[in-house]
This record gives sequence, C-alpha cells and structure tokens, in this order.
Amino acid sequence: MDWAFVLVIILSVFLALFLILGIILVILLIRVTIQIKKVTKSAEKTVINIESVVSNLSRFGSPMLIGKSLLDSINNLKTKKRRKNEK
Repeated sequence: MDWAFVLVIILSVFLALFLILGIILVILLIRVTIQIKKVTKSAEKTVINIESVVSNLSRFGSPMLIGKSLLDSINNLKTKKRRKNEK
C-alpha cells in the first residue's frame, strides 16, 4: 500500500510538471503567432507600397520612353541633314 502512494505521488508530480511545461509552451506559441502576424502585416504594407511605386513608374515610363525615342530619331535626322549639307 505504501508503494502505491509513492507511485501516485511520483505520477502526480510528473503530471503537474508536464502541465506547467504545456502551459508555458502554449503561451510561447501564442507570442510567436502574434509576432508572425505583425511581420506579415508589415510585409503586406511594404508590398503594397512597392506595387504602387511600380504602377506609377509604369504609367510614366511608357510616355518617357516614347518621348526619348522620338527625340533620338529627331536628333538622328538632324545629324543626317547636317552631314548631307556639309558634303
């Protein structure tokens, strides 16, 4: 009978220990998930900002490229005319 009580006490101590460790683990997991949520929100904000910058650049990039190509072709025509006039 005495060994049964000792066994019950040992098992109850280990059970309490595992319960405490489980509670600590759950608290740590909750903290980690909260930090993951913060990181994902920050990453989402960054992606949205980058997306808006890229869309603005694409809006202004096409007219700038067209204007640059027009200016290059005009400059090429002017230099060709100057070369013809010099000969």
